[in-house]
Amino acid sequence: MALSGLFLILFLSLHFFINMTSVFSADAFNAMSHFMGYNPLIQFVMQPVLVAGVIFHFVMGMVLEVKNRKARPIAYVNYNGAANASWASRNMIISGLVVLAFIGLHFYDFWLQEITYKYVEHNSQEPTRYFGELVGKFESPVRTGLYCVAFLLLSVHLWHGFNSSFQSVGFNNKYSKALHKLGYAFAIVVPFGFIFIALFHHFNQI
Repeated sequence: MALSGLFLILFLSLHFFINMTSVFSADAFNAMSHFMGYNPLIQFVMQPVLVAGVIFHFVMGMVLEVKNRKARPIAYVNYNGAANASWASRNMIISGLVVLAFIGLHFYDFWLQEITYKYVEHNSQEPTRYFGELVGKFESPVRTGLYCVAFLLLSVHLWHGFNSSFQSVGFNNKYSKALHKLGYAFAIVVPFGFIFIALFHHFNQI
């Protein structure tokens, strides 16, 4: 669970870096997106690994949730969860399911249409189409709002998940405190960065 989470954090970081370039340079975003979309190593090796990682992470999350519930079939008479754990840590399954729903929307919105464009509708490459497609996705205020809400929940998920992943794999030394600060910063900067990107492209069309 921890290792798959750390793997997905690496992918999220790359995804954020590429998307952020769309704010500064349409040409740079088009070039990076075209490379990612047509590089055989990424398409036929890394992409299946990514999909497998997503599936494994969320299946394991549900399995662990079921095991945790079975470990205490009788509820506490008086339980104050907030006294020992944050809301984020006690509701990882909720934020995780919302993020999973968002990934499903993202696959439908971007990945499925990308596959359709490349392998069904067109036989030629168009390396300058990506920026326009991205901007077009954020024209709708409803879709933009859904993306923003999903990334807020992703921030909550990462707030606990980033640090607990390193703890689960046994990383506990003099660098732990600095790593915790990095984890909290990541949980804020990256999701809210995605929100900024969505709002930037949405309001620049008005």
